[in-house]
Amino acid sequence: MLSLAVFTSGMTTLAVELTASRLLGNLFGTSNLVWANVIGLILLYLTAGYFLGGRIADHWPYPLTLYRLVAWGAFLCGLVPFAARPVLGAAAGAVAGFQAGVAIGSFVAVLVLFAVPVTLLGCVSPVAIRLAVRDVGESGRAAGRLYAISTLGSLIGTFLPVLWLIPEAGTTGTFLIFSGILLAVGLLGMALQGPRGRRAALRHAWMPLALVALAVFVAQGPLRPPPENTRLLFEKDSPYNYIQVVEYTTPIGRMVDDQFVMQWDAGTRILLLNEGQGIHSIYHPADGFYGGTWDMFLAAPYFNAPAAGQSLAPRRLAIVGLAAGTIAVQYTSVFGPDVAIDGIEIDPDIVEAGRRYFGMDLPNLNAIVEDGRLGLRQTGRRYDVVAIDAYRVPYVPWHLTTLEFFREVRDRLTERGVAVINVGRTVNSATGMQDRRLVEAMTNTMLHVFPTVHTLDVPGSFNTILVATMQPTDPANVALNRALLPAGAPPLLRTVLDTAVGATRPTVASDVLFTDDRAPVETIVNSMMFDFLTGGGAGQLAR
Repeated sequence: MLSLAVFTSGMTTLAVELTASRLLGNLFGTSNLVWANVIGLILLYLTAGYFLGGRIADHWPYPLTLYRLVAWGAFLCGLVPFAARPVLGAAAGAVAGFQAGVAIGSFVAVLVLFAVPVTLLGCVSPVAIRLAVRDVGESGRAAGRLYAISTLGSLIGTFLPVLWLIPEAGTTGTFLIFSGILLAVGLLGMALQGPRGRRAALRHAWMPLALVALAVFVAQGPLRPPPENTRLLFEKDSPYNYIQVVEYTTPIGRMVDDQFVMQWDAGTRILLLNEGQGIHSIYHPADGFYGGTWDMFLAAPYFNAPAAGQSLAPRRLAIVGLAAGTIAVQYTSVFGPDVAIDGIEIDPDIVEAGRRYFGMDLPNLNAIVEDGRLGLRQTGRRYDVVAIDAYRVPYVPWHLTTLEFFREVRDRLTERGVAVINVGRTVNSATGMQDRRLVEAMTNTMLHVFPTVHTLDVPGSFNTILVATMQPTDPANVALNRALLPAGAPPLLRTVLDTAVGATRPTVASDVLFTDDRAPVETIVNSMMFDFLTGGGAGQLAR
């Protein structure tokens, strides 16, 4: 029973840590800063538990002491997702309303919820070692054996949630499964300690009943309510994301500089991930132009110089960050079903959502479920366009920003191919100055690989599109190609090229170079976001 208690407590501790990152990641992301907070505070709580457990072991070296610690630690672990639910609900509202103080406070509050249960789990090993040592001469062997058993449990607790339980049972279900296993060990350990232990087990029998009641009556409904004037079509905790697909029930207008510029009709569907700040895909069966970042990817081939007798229409396209397929659907709509598309998306559940809700059932689309960089490398094909739209708001995955990555992209492009990537920028409301540090660092990195990089600021957004060409090119090519479009060219393409002509900006590069060895993307983005929020940016977003 000592070995079982130590094994299950070690397993639960690591499972709680991994699942805690998922609980927080739904709203606050999974940046290095979030991971550092989760891991650091869990280690702090375990440190307190080891210290406190040593004291308890010296004063109350009894089996019942150990199993009470196990039972209470297990119960409080199971309680975390329910206690966190109202806090996360407040955080979701704060993130949606860009109330930085409330969001940060909620983040801290959720981490504090883990303090007592993880500290109690930290007490288990010292008490178990004290009970296992019957001869001082074998104390080292006993301690080593129990630590090995605990670490083996931790190994199981690391892989089981990530590979199976979170995708199958969800975040709350994963907490309940591990806490239920550990609670069963605690109650069984009590019951095996004679009449007194059986009475103690009966006194704690309310714990599993309370968790079952909470699971039935409290764990209902979405973690994050859908936006106003929408209905929820799909929700899932995948291995990688908290996914929501929502559909607008009434038309929604977009305002830019206090002027109406775009209306999405009722029936428009959008893909929201994790904290819900970015719209990762959009779809309406009767509309193809959305006035957003996706549209601008269509302009990428037209930065090449016009050539007599040669069409700029791409024959093969790769999308790194397929999401639910908006770019793929638009390219097919404009260039026809003959354009072969390889769409790389790491999350299979997002691919399934795209097929079910976003018209992504295209015969010319080959959806590849893989990490973007690895998937592109493995295709072995050459493309006319490589589109990179792999944001996890507000971060670009660092390994998709480096010199080495863009060399791999270049090796996958045809002679007149183009690479196009979506990058973020901000504006300081107090000064009116744009913060383009990430854009300019990405530009510098791409210019180390490609002869020309063009810059487009997507109207009404904080997104910038960078287009790199294999040949030296001029931004005036877009207007030239727009004028040369045949009379029967799709209206969507005409609109996009008109928008691109007005959105083109002078290309500016900084001296920052991202490499596989050093790519401080998160450092730059964190600084940009801090300056943005302290400069009144929340008001811009709320508008």
